[in-house]
Amino acid sequence: MKKVELEIVALSHSITQTHSYAVVLGEVSGLRRLPIVIGAFEAQAIAVALERMQPSRPLTHDLFANFMDTFAIDLLEVLIYKLEEGVFFAKLVCRNNEDTVEIDSRTSDALALAVRANCKIYTYENILETAGLFLENEGSDTGEESEAADVPVSGKSPSASDADMKRMSLDELNELLLKVLEQEDYVRAIHIRDEINSRKK
Repeated sequence: MKKVELEIVALSHSITQTHSYAVVLGEVSGLRRLPIVIGAFEAQAIAVALERMQPSRPLTHDLFANFMDTFAIDLLEVLIYKLEEGVFFAKLVCRNNEDTVEIDSRTSDALALAVRANCKIYTYENILETAGLFLENEGSDTGEESEAADVPVSGKSPSASDADMKRMSLDELNELLLKVLEQEDYVRAIHIRDEINSRKK
């Protein structure tokens, strides 16, 4: 299967769901985005590493990274290799001397370690095709996007509930998805994307 390289492009807090975060992975040399829901602790661990902050005491992921350094274990890459019932599965590809070993990991933990080890992140094309979001007109600074984000779709706000989504047509869901993406609420976008995918099956 073809591997696609990804990079962390954003860490998003959900506008509509309290204590929900998404880490947004972007296709290197492409426009597709792969948002993954993570917990608050993992979001903090990723943010600390991205911002090069130095906590007074090591966080759990710092401890693990230090452990790997001490015993000369290199983290070569993180591979998000499976998507099952909305859950992403990842593994750490590590090397110690001449041995290469794959270690199963939660995706959020794997990403927190990838940032610390400065290693590459990959997924398979079929996963990106299934769960990815395609962003158009990225990087526009005209101010038009923020105005558009406040426009409801068919009388429903971008924070429509799951029950509202069940009553919406595919066209309405696709429009809603665009509005939510403009607001950068990737957690909500994941739920809308999943509803769209379930209708296409």
